[in-house]
Amino acid sequence: MLMATLVVDDELCIGCGTCVELCPNVFELGSDEKAYVKNQEGCKECNCEEAINSCPVSAISWQD
Repeated sequence: MLMATLVVDDELCIGCGTCVELCPNVFELGSDEKAYVKNQEGCKECNCEEAINSCPVSAISWQD
């Protein structure tokens, strides 16, 4: 059984930080000021769906 992976499209990401505020255990802003997933397992501790839905440029998604 394949697990879906949380991904951030760095071409779409504008570095607003909303995902980091909502799920700091999952997302972090890199040196390029774009968000990336630092911990796939962190979604157990926050609401990753809220982060996905709150992204103003729809840069976060689940990938099979």
